[in-house]
Amino acid sequence: MKTVLTIAGSDCSGGAGIQADIKTMTAHGVYAMSAITALTAQNTTGVTGIMEVTDAFLGEQLDQIFSDIRPDAVKIGMVSSSALIHMIATKLKEYEAGNIVVDPVMVATSGAKLINDDAIETLKRELLPLATVITPNIPEAEILAGQNIETAEDMVLAAEVMSEQYHCNVLCKGGHSLNDANDLLFTGGEGIWLKGKRIDNPNTHGTGCTLSSAIASNLAKGLSMEEAVRQAKNYISGALAAMLDLGKGSGPMNHAFAIDGSYEKQI
Repeated sequence: MKTVLTIAGSDCSGGAGIQADIKTMTAHGVYAMSAITALTAQNTTGVTGIMEVTDAFLGEQLDQIFSDIRPDAVKIGMVSSSALIHMIATKLKEYEAGNIVVDPVMVATSGAKLINDDAIETLKRELLPLATVITPNIPEAEILAGQNIETAEDMVLAAEVMSEQYHCNVLCKGGHSLNDANDLLFTGGEGIWLKGKRIDNPNTHGTGCTLSSAIASNLAKGLSMEEAVRQAKNYISGALAAMLDLGKGSGPMNHAFAIDGSYEKQI
């Protein structure tokens, strides 16, 4: 069985963060492990509190994982401080980790800010250059590329800038009322549009966490970058189309819609 590590924050309501990651990885037939960066008090209506772990304790978690069950891929989600980002980068280099998927989480679906301003610079300088692929949404891509994105052409330019700056593949996610559900994968020096159908479901809590975890799972199983992303998009579409409706705000998806094992197959 392939193994995947998620480094992210805990969502006590179960729809995003570590909980979404583990559900997604399990649905993909890989063994999920986690290093928790923070506990959050949140639900479908918003985040009311964040309690970070220390950088030393995060490092200890990573040491225990890499020294025993080495992950075939690593997904990195919410990391809100420079010290934690520096520790993650240090350990990934120390253990020569591969198949690193970075979801540069900056703002929650509810609008809550999840990262300190100084941490963004550390993210750019230390962590993103280690990534195999980064998965920013439009607002995140604007910050990382340093430019406004208002058209499909802007997405292409921003993705190219990020790829050159951070030396990695880039999945620039559409949505946010731009370009429907079409995403742009910039890989091998060219942009590939991955078409998607927007699903009329307001319950999108944890979509970014879920997508990046699905990509990491697929990379761990040996899929190419393009196919890993295509399959991950299919999984997201299925989880949204299941139309789970929980909570008073933007609710979670049904990560278990494919509990029959259709996404487990080794490809």
